[in-house]
Amino acid sequence: MKILRLIDKPEIKDAMAEWFHQKWGIPQEAYLASMEECLERKSPIPQWYAAVKGEKIIGGLGVIENDFHDRKDLTPNVCAVYVEPEYRCRGIAGELLHFVCEDMKAKGITTLYLVTDHTSFYERYNWKFLCMVQGDGEEEMTRMYIHTTT
Repeated sequence: MKILRLIDKPEIKDAMAEWFHQKWGIPQEAYLASMEECLERKSPIPQWYAAVKGEKIIGGLGVIENDFHDRKDLTPNVCAVYVEPEYRCRGIAGELLHFVCEDMKAKGITTLYLVTDHTSFYERYNWKFLCMVQGDGEEEMTRMYIHTTT
């Protein structure tokens, strides 16, 4: 398994957009637009990453300004974290999270945020619960985590 940055491998953009769309149900066009913005390299955000085994995407995540919640001041956000079920419990999500934190640190971004319904998963990787936030169009509040790299 290796982790790829979209900016280093732009030819996987369409496959990545389709993969994220299948996992999260967000329109593929939204992913493509964000990935195009990433490839323009005008700013460090957004960024997209994929864990691959051979040519197959087995996991991935992105970094965007806001992951559809009301706390626009808590930015940037790690989003769309997903590992294929048959590859879970192998540390792949942890490797992706570590990779993205280090990559963002290299870009001068040392604090990242993440919204999730998980209650104990991200703590394993040194993320800390920060507060509850209101998701766009959601009735229930959701958990916001913070990670600071020094």
